[in-house]
Amino acid sequence: MGEQFSGSAENLVMEEATKGLNPGLVVLLVIGGLVLFFLVGNYALYMYAQKTLPMKKKKPVSKKKMKRERLKQGVSAPGE
Repeated sequence: MGEQFSGSAENLVMEEATKGLNPGLVVLLVIGGLVLFFLVGNYALYMYAQKTLPMKKKKPVSKKKMKRERLKQGVSAPGE
């Protein structure tokens, strides 16, 4: 009976060594790969959008703000 026990213990150690990758490592690699894929995909879409989409139109500056800026620069506003 003692011989059976020692033999099964060696088999158990061999099975542990040949089991393969750690399941935690596999999960970590899958999640890391998905995050990396997401970031690379977002960067690619951003670069594509920068090249293809038209530029944003600037908001029109109100007359009040233009008058204020001209007064700051020392140029009198027209009509004054």
